[in-house]
Amino acid sequence: MPELPEVETVRLGLLGVLAGKRIARAEAYRPDLRVALPENFAARLQGRRILGLERRAKYLLARLDDGWTWVVHLGMSGRMTTGRIGALPPIDIHDHVVVKTEGNMEVRFRDPRRFGLMTLIRTDDVALHPLLVDLGPEPLSGDFDGARLAAALKGRRTPIKAALLDQRTVAGLGNIYVCEALFQAGISPKRLAARVQGERAEVLVAAIKAVLKKAIAAGGSSLRDHRQPSGELGYFQHSFTVYDREGKPCPGCQCGAAQSGGTESGAAKPGGIRRIVQGGRSTFYCPRRQR
Repeated sequence: MPELPEVETVRLGLLGVLAGKRIARAEAYRPDLRVALPENFAARLQGRRILGLERRAKYLLARLDDGWTWVVHLGMSGRMTTGRIGALPPIDIHDHVVVKTEGNMEVRFRDPRRFGLMTLIRTDDVALHPLLVDLGPEPLSGDFDGARLAAALKGRRTPIKAALLDQRTVAGLGNIYVCEALFQAGISPKRLAARVQGERAEVLVAAIKAVLKKAIAAGGSSLRDHRQPSGELGYFQHSFTVYDREGKPCPGCQCGAAQSGGTESGAAKPGGIRRIVQGGRSTFYCPRRQR
């Protein structure tokens, strides 16, 4: 599923195409995605001017000039593609929503698995909508600091990896960037969340911000479906330190060497980055560097 850097990359790619533009035409080629589209969805978009394009966690929020906000979640395989009208390939069965702007540009929402979501919410009610009301702070905002993270983790007897994936703790993080941030902070994904306090929380917040900024600058990570609206791939997957690198050494570490005494027979354990399963998801980490 696209995480915060991928969604932010999409937002940045759509800004010049949608922000300040009027939607000249809108088409919905099916009545639902993950949930049903609002009644008369395409007709309600048509003719509206987009006043601004924002992101909250993994949601895109396009503020319309009639007091409503067009909300988009990419789901597992959703992709927004842009191009001049007539320059894109013919519409196919996976192109579910298409908007054309007064600037002769076209935006298509393509979602083969249909786990994405589109809806309309009154702009004044966005923050209190059930989709968004329980979200934690934005990790790149000034509101997210060590003290706030430590308070959110206090008393929690779950591993720190699971706590960071909880969108109520901090918004927008997913499996890739939690693995990468925990590595950069030197914190084991198995450490109890309640034990990430004080300086550890400060270091972890700094690592989260640094990893996210670097990923956004690289256009996100293209592992399967993610593309920037221009169609270009993201490149952060080439900078992974631990994610999906089981058995390989991590940067600047001797973890690639076999570790002795790790089995009942006394034989050496394979070295390198470890993969474990937490909450049904793969976790990648360096047991030497992360404590």
